[in-house]
Amino acid sequence: MKFKMIHENYNVSDLDRSIKFYNEALDLHEVRRKTTDDFIIVYLSNDVSDFELELTWLKDHPQPYNLGECEFHLAFQAEDYEAAHKKHEEMGCICFENETMGIYFIIDPDGYWLEILP
Repeated sequence: MKFKMIHENYNVSDLDRSIKFYNEALDLHEVRRKTTDDFIIVYLSNDVSDFELELTWLKDHPQPYNLGECEFHLAFQAEDYEAAHKKHEEMGCICFENETMGIYFIIDPDGYWLEILP
C-alpha cells in the first residue's frame, strides 16, 4: 500500500495577509478555494511541486492560534539559497538561522515556522 502526501493545513487569522505572505516569500499561489458561511479554505501551490499548503480561515475564531512551541514546520528547498535568504532578510521574516547546518527558518504572519534549505 502506497500513500502520497498531498497537503498540509495551517489555520490562519487573516487569509488575505497569509496568501500575500506565501506568494511573496515562497512563490505559492492559489490553485482553488472552498467557501462556506463558516470558513474559507484556500489551497496554495507552485509549479515545482504538486504538494499543497491548505490555509483555513474560520469565521468564529477571532483569537490567535496557540502553536505551542512551534516544533513542527514545512521545509522548502531553495533553488538559489543566497537570493532566497536576501529576499527573506529584506522581508524581515527570518526568525532563526543555523549556519552550522546551512539552514534558516522564516515565520509567517500567524507564527508558523518554514524551513529553508539549499
